[in-house]
Amino acid sequence: MTKISAAEIRKLAVLSRLRLSEKEIELYQKDLSAILSYVQILNGADVAGLEPTSQVTGLANVTRPDEPIDYKVTPEMLLKNAPAVKDHQFKVKRIIQ
Repeated sequence: MTKISAAEIRKLAVLSRLRLSEKEIELYQKDLSAILSYVQILNGADVAGLEPTSQVTGLANVTRPDEPIDYKVTPEMLLKNAPAVKDHQFKVKRIIQ
């Protein structure tokens, strides 16, 4: 089992700009050690002769075709209900200061 030291957890915390308590350091030390142990098991899997897989569903491009839809509404009809219009566009309050 790969064991991560408390010093390595502290270094990771500094690099990640995290403040960890001693209890959290102990917790992450156990959790990360367990994760690395599992990765070591996966590294030992025999994958010789297997092709890389990027997706398993077999689906290809499933998006709909990009076709215009006529909603029978003109820009003027939409703008007549706007609280404010400027240069044939909706006028809204400034958001970014």
